[in-house]
Order: sequence, then structure tokens, then C-alpha cells
Amino acid sequence: MTDRDARTAQGWVTDHFEQQRPRLRSIAYRMLGSLSEADDAVQEAWLRLHRSDPGAVDNLDAWLTTVVTRLCLDLLRSRHRRREDPSDVHVADPIVSREQDQPDEKALLADSVGLALLVVLDALEPDERLAFVLHDMFAVPFEEIAPMIDRSPGAARQLASRARRRVRGQAPAPDPDVSRQRAVVDAFFAAARDGDLEGLVAVLHPEVVLRSDGGTARPGLTTVLTGARTVAAQAVTFGALSPLAQRALVNGAAGVVVARDGTPISVMGFTVADGAIVAIDVIADPERLQRLDLAGLDRSDR
Repeated sequence: MTDRDARTAQGWVTDHFEQQRPRLRSIAYRMLGSLSEADDAVQEAWLRLHRSDPGAVDNLDAWLTTVVTRLCLDLLRSRHRRREDPSDVHVADPIVSREQDQPDEKALLADSVGLALLVVLDALEPDERLAFVLHDMFAVPFEEIAPMIDRSPGAARQLASRARRRVRGQAPAPDPDVSRQRAVVDAFFAAARDGDLEGLVAVLHPEVVLRSDGGTARPGLTTVLTGARTVAAQAVTFGALSPLAQRALVNGAAGVVVARDGTPISVMGFTVADGAIVAIDVIADPERLQRLDLAGLDRSDR
């Protein structure tokens, strides 16, 4: 191969990787629930690709998927071993965008993953999460998944099935209409602003779950509350935050960013199903909030 041929081949590999980057990042984000770690996994896959011989790879897309997935699996297993208390509250990194920037809300939701679902995924065993994410979210055959976890295709299928049952039981599918979601979330904040406890209960599912992650900097804001009246009693305190709340899409669903003088205080994601709020997930960790790209939000989003 001449130098010119080598440069041409390298250019093709680079272009192909960039085409695959969004998909690889989506896989890594669903595996890890961390935007920074997802980017690190994709970047490491890029470095490994450069150190390898792409010409010896029969299916480059499958090779890249395998590399990224195995990197994520190693991180998940390490995280799982270090975790002292499996019940610790951890809300995944949110993806925040402006509502009016979305040309097709239904398409966006179909390609997104809610914070409540990511919390459930975080509670799965690493191998279960891998099998479910790759098969159910990205249609990877079990024959390709099995070697990644040193299992048979049948065993990989069982892992995905077990994960699927937990997801269905703990992460209800959100209403696909964002405008209906928004109406419920607006009613929630209106009731909170007015101190209307019964109004809050009316828009909350009886078994609603509120999860708040304050991180190491604000451990007092890390909590889990369940039940409509318990959550409503806490939500009454949100009334003072209403003037600071900016409408946003949080992982493709109706949510808000609470900010004071341009500094985010929290991001709140809502899961709305059948006209009621079934989950509220709050990021109040200042360190993680600083890393979010919130430049596109402004006061017009209120």
C-alpha cells in the first residue's frame, strides 16, 4: 500500500468513526448514565482503532460497538464492586435542551431515555444492563452480545429478559405527547406556588417517587420520597423556586432548570404517564451542574 493509499484508507476510517460516534455515545450513555464517562469510552475506542489494523476487521461497526461496550462493562463492574450501599441515590447526568428547539418531539422521545429509566438501569447487574441496552435499545443480536459477557446466547437472552421485567415494573413509559407532559408539570408548579397541597396530590400518581441527588457537596439534598402526599408535602417548598424555574426538555421529557443569576441550582426531570407524575428526578449536585451545557437556555424559556 502506498502512502497515498494509506492516507485515503485512514481518511475513510476517520469519516466512518465520526458517522458512528453519535450511536456509540448513545450506547455508552445508556450503559453508564454519565456523559463524561460516555465521552471517555468513545474516545478510548477511537484511540484503540488507531492502534489497530482496520483492514483486518470484517465488520467495523460491530468492532466499535464491542470495544465501547466492553469499556463500559469494565467501568460498571468496577463501580459495582466499589458500591458500599446499593440503595444509594444516584440520578444520571441529564441531557438538557430547549423545548422550542425540538422539531419533532415524538421522534426525540423515541430516541431518548428518561432519567427514571436510567435510575432503574443503574440498579441492574452489569451484565443485565449490557444485554438489555444492546438488545432492547439498539437491536444487537444475542449472538453478538454473548461473547462480550462470556455467556451463551441463551444466557444473554435470559439476562435481557430479567432486566426487561424490572424495567417494566419500575420505569413506566412516559406519555409520548410532550405538550401533555408540560401541562401536568405546569399544574404541579402552579399548585406548589399557591401552597395547594390537594392540587399537588391531584397531579401526582399515588405511588410517585421523588429522587434527589445532591452529591457529596450537598448530602442534605440527597433523598428518596414515595407516595403522593409525602411528595406533595415536600413539593410545597418548591413554590419559592417557581420564579427561578426555566422550562426545558430533560432527556426528551418535560422538565425545568432552576437557576439564580445564571447559575443552575437544580435540574428537575419529570416522568408523566396517564396524566399523572410518576417520578421526579432532581440533580442538585453543584459539581455536576457546572459541567452541564445550559448555554442555550434563557429567561424566555420560563
